[in-house]
Formats: sequence, C-alpha cells, structure tokens
Amino acid sequence: MKNVSNSALRCNRKTFASIQPFTLLLLLAFAALCFTSCKKEAAEINPEVAPAMAKAKLFNLNMYTGLSSTLQMELQQARAATAKYQQINNAVKDGYVDINVVAENMGFHYMRTSIVDASFEINRPEILVYNNDHDGNPKLVAVEYAIPLDLPRPEGFTGNLDNWNGNSGFPFWLLHAWVWEYNPEGVFNPTNPNVHLH
Repeated sequence: MKNVSNSALRCNRKTFASIQPFTLLLLLAFAALCFTSCKKEAAEINPEVAPAMAKAKLFNLNMYTGLSSTLQMELQQARAATAKYQQINNAVKDGYVDINVVAENMGFHYMRTSIVDASFEINRPEILVYNNDHDGNPKLVAVEYAIPLDLPRPEGFTGNLDNWNGNSGFPFWLLHAWVWEYNPEGVFNPTNPNVHLH
C-alpha cells in the first residue's frame, strides 16, 4: 500500500512539475495583460479633466431607452471627448467662441468655426452648449454638431434616432446630443425641458 501511495505521489509530482511552467507562463501573460490594460486606462485619464469630472453630476446614459449598444458607445465617445470642456476656459482655449445664441431649454452656444466642414466626427462637435448653474457658473449640458446646409443631410450617429434640423434659420444642419444633461424628451431632441436659463 505504501508503494502504491508513493507511486501516486511521484506521478502527481511529475504531472505538477510538467504543468507548472506552462501555468506560470499563463499567469505571467495574464498579469502582463492586466498591467498593460491598467496602464492604458491610467494614460487615458487627463489630469486636467479630473476636477471637472468630479464636480459634474453625471447621469448614466443608460437612462435613455431604446438606444443600441453601438449608439450608447458613440454617445460615451462624445462625452469622453468633451469632458475637459466642463471647464469653459478649456473650450475658449481650444477656439470655441460665444456666438450669442441663447435659448431657453437649450442654453448658451459656443462654436468652433475652424472645425466646421463636411465631416461628422463624434469626438469633434462644432458647438458646445452651456447653461449656468444656480451660482452662475457655466455647466456643459450638450454638444451640437453643425454641417453646412448646402451639403446633403449628414449620416450622423448609428441608427435613425438623430434628428438633424435644417430649418433653424442658420446655414447648418444641426444636431444636439444631450450627453451632459439628461433630456426626458430624448438624447437628440433639440430642446430640453430640464434646462432653464440662469
């Protein structure tokens, strides 16, 4: 019985010894992957944005119902690309200018004319829409895309929910995306009943 037991133990040691380097290799590869992912995420966090993001009361974009996962991802991209503009000074520094368009249920519009062209780019909205909080501080509430009106209606976001407006009185196809302030009438509705001028 002792011989059988010792024989089994030797067999298990051999099997363990033969698997151990492979297992160790897998563990090291997994650890390297995790480290690389964490490093990548850390690199994507802009220290300039952190204070603004901490102050911003973010709602979950999942509150908008009926959106595909692709559209949800695109809206997240729009939010991530404009996070630094929670601080209006960053927007002004990057060329966004107050165009004196102030509207109830929208806000104050800042436009970057140098990027207005025929291309719809999720991460480069031509207009940022702000509203003042109760203390008078500007708060980013929406992004807006502007494509010259003499071009065909833009394709825009995935699906057919985006509501491009070509009848605003401005020479642009316009599209609001309420990625910073929840809009109960829909993410692409031009006006938001939750936004009141202050």
